Amino acid sequence: MKKKIFLSGDHWTGLAARIALGSLILPHGLQKAFGLFGGYGFTGTMQYFTDYIKVPWLLGAFIIFTEFIGAVLLIAGYAVRIWSMVIIAIMLGTIVTVHGKNGFFMNWGGTLQGEGYEYHLAIIALSVIVIIVGAGRYSIDRKLIRQ
Repeated sequence: MKKKIFLSGDHWTGLAARIALGSLILPHGLQKAFGLFGGYGFTGTMQYFTDYIKVPWLLGAFIIFTEFIGAVLLIAGYAVRIWSMVIIAIMLGTIVTVHGKNGFFMNWGGTLQGEGYEYHLAIIALSVIVIIVGAGRYSIDRKLIRQ
């Protein structure tokens, strides 16, 4: 099992997919963890998670951890299938708890009640690609099993 979870070919697809996925998730993690890019930081995000959407504190902290550290490890190519599965779970949870009621489209014009879930579906699709193909070239996963 351990070998299969880290299994990866020497291809560009995994490299491109994991860097794209990590690069799309990381800024959200930096918003939540440190308040960068207009985010609320750890305390503000945790307050939103626990008070508004009623997420347990431990789960909220895990989401922040995944979007920050998990994204960095995705970019580096470590345990990409595991991080991708966790990201899928987070995106599905986000659709169910917050964005699903706002419909499909993002709120580009500021005329909707909130953001839709199209971004989340794109992240899920990219995560599925990473799960299928693995980390690819220049990854820690590939080095771990010395392919």
